[in-house]
Amino acid sequence: MQRLGELVLARHNTRRLRAMGAVEVGADHYPLMISMHAAWLVSLWLLGVDQEVDPWLLSGFVALQGLRWWVLATLGPRWTTRIIVLPGAPLVADGPYRYISHPNYLVVTAEIALLPLALHLPLIALIFSALNAAVLFIRIRAESEALSGGIGGGQTA
Repeated sequence: MQRLGELVLARHNTRRLRAMGAVEVGADHYPLMISMHAAWLVSLWLLGVDQEVDPWLLSGFVALQGLRWWVLATLGPRWTTRIIVLPGAPLVADGPYRYISHPNYLVVTAEIALLPLALHLPLIALIFSALNAAVLFIRIRAESEALSGGIGGGQTA
């Protein structure tokens, strides 16, 4: 349910930003990213349904949500799941962005490993961690290029 809520918020913010003149960059990899995340969730649902849960790893996963909410609160209406750049807007340098360039990617990377491990599904953790690394390689390059190419601010994660 949290992921669906995030997608609704992202869609709202994307529409609002576009109405303000923002542009999307790197859209070609977006379906790949969404498909990978959907496959990860489906694999957890199918394979993890009868699995014993490791409470320590699950606690780590839950703790990550605090960092996710910090990211969302810091970016406010500029948070979206797409790479949306608002020309002339300054880069966000508050909150977790004071310490790391892509804090939400850190959260997602940890989640993709931790949740399957909490369900004793190490192969799922390994496969989707590798897929996520490939997607992030593409995404971070596109985002960094857009933000340093004079288009403006607009971090997405």
